[in-house]
Amino acid sequence: MTDLELYDPFRSMQFSDLHCFLCGTTITTEQRTPVFGEWMQQNYNLQQKELLLLDKSITTFGQLTIPCCDHCHLNHIIPLEQEIEQAAEKGYEGIKELDPKKLFQWIGKMYYGTLVTELIREKDPLIMPQNPVSENTQMLGKFKAFYQVLQSLRVPMVFSDFMPCSLFILQVDPTEDYLPFEYQDELTTMAFSIKLGPVVIVCTLLDNGIISRALGRMYSLTEGKKLHPVQVAEFKARVFYAAYIFNVVPDYFIRPSKPGDKKLVLDTLIDDVTNEIFNPFEPLAYAHMLEEMLKPWNIREHEIMLENNQLLTFLTDENGNFKTITQFQK
Repeated sequence: MTDLELYDPFRSMQFSDLHCFLCGTTITTEQRTPVFGEWMQQNYNLQQKELLLLDKSITTFGQLTIPCCDHCHLNHIIPLEQEIEQAAEKGYEGIKELDPKKLFQWIGKMYYGTLVTELIREKDPLIMPQNPVSENTQMLGKFKAFYQVLQSLRVPMVFSDFMPCSLFILQVDPTEDYLPFEYQDELTTMAFSIKLGPVVIVCTLLDNGIISRALGRMYSLTEGKKLHPVQVAEFKARVFYAAYIFNVVPDYFIRPSKPGDKKLVLDTLIDDVTNEIFNPFEPLAYAHMLEEMLKPWNIREHEIMLENNQLLTFLTDENGNFKTITQFQK
């Protein structure tokens, strides 16, 4: 019999080392699963690479694990990691061929694993964060909506005519690419980026694909092209900024199930009547985001803000066509 019961840890804020992050089963402190797949840690030598948490404590990719029962670990996490690993071995084409839902689940697991770690840490922090996640009701509502669709990793689930996220898959030109691995996430906006060799996956996790449609023309210009790392940085800035000004949280509704059903069907609704989908685009705020992404090239805000509120771009030429950059010259 298929278990179609969803778990809601947000109802009683049940975040501890004694409950499986995916199903809520009571477990021991030894039952855990890596946030970042062991295959990825080994391939990119991440075990000792440091991560800074919100309470200013430092962990490593190897140490970052989350509570997980044996059943979920063996039946849901390991098969997913194996599928992503096999796709990643084939490079860009392998990742492109993956079911977008699998990529959403994989990225969602890493994002949520980091979030759960932060929520558990807040109970006994090294330094209490200035804005604790557990006290922000608006953010918790957003995380709860996200967790509902993330459970598609455990519960058979069909998304009716939508995908909960926007996904962008980019190829990197190897000429001046010196970073085999890179990882960035933004907890509040749910923007995420990961680089696996020559492939960069950028994702916004809870926008129902709206950002991918908003950036569709720019993304279509990059498809089939190899981007210089500076162009990848700009593309990430555009996605992360779009997530920053994205102004709505989708609602998800489970269709009533009938005896014998083997999967849940979810519908979605976005309130675009009382809320604008995006807050206004502010050139200066975007320039700040782009400056942050362009730090490796030491490009400052005054170089990004051009005359007449125009903005520096490495992705397109003056005619709006894709700009090929093999070697970067400032």
